[in-house]
Amino acid sequence: METGDDIVRVKQSTLIGLNRDALGLPLLSNSVKAQMAGGHLSALRGRGMEYHESRPYQPGDDIRAIDWRVTARSGETHTKIYREERERPVLLWLDLSRSMFFGTRTCFKSVLAAKLSALLAWSSVQHGDRLGYLVFSEQQHIESRPARGKHTVLNFIQQLVAHPAWERNDSVERDPKTGLRALMRLRQVTRPGSLVILFSDFRFVDADCRAQLVQLARHNDVVMIHTYDPFERRLPDGGYYRLTDGVDNLDIDTSSDRVRARYRERYDEHLQALERLCRELGLFLIDIATEDDMLTELKTGLGLQSR
Repeated sequence: METGDDIVRVKQSTLIGLNRDALGLPLLSNSVKAQMAGGHLSALRGRGMEYHESRPYQPGDDIRAIDWRVTARSGETHTKIYREERERPVLLWLDLSRSMFFGTRTCFKSVLAAKLSALLAWSSVQHGDRLGYLVFSEQQHIESRPARGKHTVLNFIQQLVAHPAWERNDSVERDPKTGLRALMRLRQVTRPGSLVILFSDFRFVDADCRAQLVQLARHNDVVMIHTYDPFERRLPDGGYYRLTDGVDNLDIDTSSDRVRARYRERYDEHLQALERLCRELGLFLIDIATEDDMLTELKTGLGLQSR
C-alpha cells in the first residue's frame, strides 16, 4: 500500500504515471531550446561526446579542451578530441535536504522536485538517452550510473520514494554543506557531453558551489530547475499566520508593510543571484512554483511552447 499523498510525500504511482506526459517533452538538441536567465535563447549541445584521443594543440582549438595530464607528461600542449556517442548521458541531481520539505500551496517543494525529475527521467529514456541520477539529503546519498531502458526509470522511482528523507526525523539537523558535497560528487561522476539537470531551491549556493558549477559547465549542458513555494517569494497580506512542521509551530505577523517589503527583497536577491550565476556560467534556469502547472512551466522553460 502506498504511503504517499503527493502533498508532503510523493506517490510511486504518480511518478510512474508521468511517462505519458513525458512524450511531449523531447530533450533532443534539434528541438529543445532552454530559456536562459536574461531572456536569451541558446540551443542545448545535445548528444554526449566520448573521449577519443589527444593530439598536439593547434591554433583555434578550444583551450577548455586542453589535456593537462598529457601536456604535463610530454612538455607539449595537447588537446582532447571527442567523438559523438550514440546516446547522450542525462544526469538528474535531486535535492531532498530539509529546506525542500516546505510548502503552503499544493505540495512540498520536495514533492514538486520529485515529480519534475521523474518526468524528465521518462523523457530521457523515451528519446534514446542514457539516464543516471544522484539523490541526496543530510541522511543519505544514492546514485546510479547512466543506463538505458524503462527499468532504469523504475529503479530511480523506487529508490526515490524509499529515500529516508521522506520520513520525519527530528534528530537530523540542517547541514549547509550537504549541497556542496553533492555537487562535488556530481562533478566527479559526470562525463563530458552530458546533460545535467539540477532540482533544488538552491538555498545553499555559495562561492564553493559556484566553483563546482564552473567546472561542471565547461563540457556539459547544465539546467537548474529552481523549485519554490509562493510563501517564500511573498508574504500574504497583513495578519497573523501559523506555520507548522507537524510538531513545532511558528506564529508570524505580516501586518507591517516594511516587513513584507524586506521579506520580498531578500527573496528577489536570492533569485537575482541565481540568474546572475546562470548568465555568467552559461547555465539554463527554470523557475517553477509549487502551485504552478509543472508540465506547462517546464515546456515553457524548455522553449517547447510560449506563454
